[in-house]
Amino acid sequence: MRFTIFSFGAFALLAAVPAAAQDTAPPPPVRVTGNVTLVSDYRFRGLTQSDEAGAVQATVNLNSAAGFYVGSFVSTIDDKVSLPGYGGAEVDLYGGYAKTLSNGIGFDVGMLYYYYPDAVSGLDTDFFEPYASVSYTIGPVSAKLGGNYAWGGQKGLDFTTGNDDNLYLYGEAALGIPSTPVTLKGHVGHTNGALGLYNPIPGDDKYWDWSVTASATGGPLTVGVTYLDTDISNTGGFAQRLGRGSTVLGSVGFAF
Repeated sequence: MRFTIFSFGAFALLAAVPAAAQDTAPPPPVRVTGNVTLVSDYRFRGLTQSDEAGAVQATVNLNSAAGFYVGSFVSTIDDKVSLPGYGGAEVDLYGGYAKTLSNGIGFDVGMLYYYYPDAVSGLDTDFFEPYASVSYTIGPVSAKLGGNYAWGGQKGLDFTTGNDDNLYLYGEAALGIPSTPVTLKGHVGHTNGALGLYNPIPGDDKYWDWSVTASATGGPLTVGVTYLDTDISNTGGFAQRLGRGSTVLGSVGFAF
């Protein structure tokens, strides 16, 4: 869920440019946008990355008027329980091309690289993940379908004796409530592959995650609350005990 969150934030920031300014002057060839966010728990596709503790996150994007962009997402993580040996920080580097057409249809394609700068020496953690999505917006309503695929053979995905790959497919819908600063958003995703090996049944490498979020924006500040869950087995409290089950998250972000 990580990339869908910060890419949505990047394009929301672009959309927030006042209409009058767009009418009186052409957009600059390159814009820098970003945000800093405090979250009560860093969840990636339904799984805690911070041992159910708070995390500090930041995103910086360099957006061209032509639609090309590069950026980075950084978050604190837990390297004792959630991601043993991965260090105290995750750095995601990405670049791609996004465009919204006049009929409301948009698309986004790019490449994402997961990097753990202070991981234990000799531990393979990093990998690439191409992504693509298509969206449609009409008035305050938007919908998106997308997928991320990490090909096999990358050492950061080498969790079994096979040639591990991973496919993540997701769908999202959002509604901006008219005359209010509130946006409601629903998300459902399915993981299949190396990053899905979290059920207690050997060889089970698939699971679903879903969430509902309400957020409110005023000026540069955004506050949000999310209910999130997965279908990972909770027999004996398995999923809940390991930060893979249902939870309510809070966030406060500052955009620039």
